[in-house]
Amino acid sequence: MKQDSSTECWNQVGMDFMNKAQTNDFRMHYIMPYTLEKLGDVDGMHILDLGCGEGGYSRELAKKGATVTSVDCSELFVQYAIDQAKAEGLSIHTICSNSNQLEGICDRSFDIVLCAMMLMDIEDMDGTLKEVYRVLKPGGKVFISILHPCFKSKESKWVLEGEKIKVVVEDYFNPTEWVANIKGVQEPVIYRHRTLSDYVKCFVRNHFHIVDMNEPLPTEEQISHSSRIGWLSKIPMYLFMELEK
Repeated sequence: MKQDSSTECWNQVGMDFMNKAQTNDFRMHYIMPYTLEKLGDVDGMHILDLGCGEGGYSRELAKKGATVTSVDCSELFVQYAIDQAKAEGLSIHTICSNSNQLEGICDRSFDIVLCAMMLMDIEDMDGTLKEVYRVLKPGGKVFISILHPCFKSKESKWVLEGEKIKVVVEDYFNPTEWVANIKGVQEPVIYRHRTLSDYVKCFVRNHFHIVDMNEPLPTEEQISHSSRIGWLSKIPMYLFMELEK
């Protein structure tokens, strides 16, 4: 497996992150439901869950009838995903690998590649997208969710004033990386900021067509689970994109 800063970072993160992932309000009540809805009927489809983390998406897709392959660079995450799939009686092929080196996966293997909240974390986005293009069938789709680059750069602050939220962005046009902690996770992680143009140009030079992009408003039901999700009615924290080969 190729070793880069992404691989090194996520192999240092432990159970705190997996527990956080499975209880985080934004992920569980907003990002994941929206993503699964966008994927639609996956019965019989071959899906690659790239940067699968603890395997939550993979398990949901397998329950819906998809043939799922999960990939993550963290040995701990991969083993956890294997154990959870086994505990739930699900058949999911799981690989420990950097996303820019999908060895053992044949060309044109998948109908869908899911990149849920992972592209903004990786060091080698071009290498990853080259591999995604290789393993995707002609006409196949890539579903992407990321932190919204316009509102979650390094030099941005989300300020809560009573029931109101505002975002102050001091510097958007200087892509950079930095190390910081996720609340509730002991080990620090690497954050990376890329502009929206950086993402689009990377998609284009790797031969993908952008077919959809969304900043979905939360539903009343989602807001009922967490008042924080209500912030997204005013300012998007997440961006969802769909590519086609």
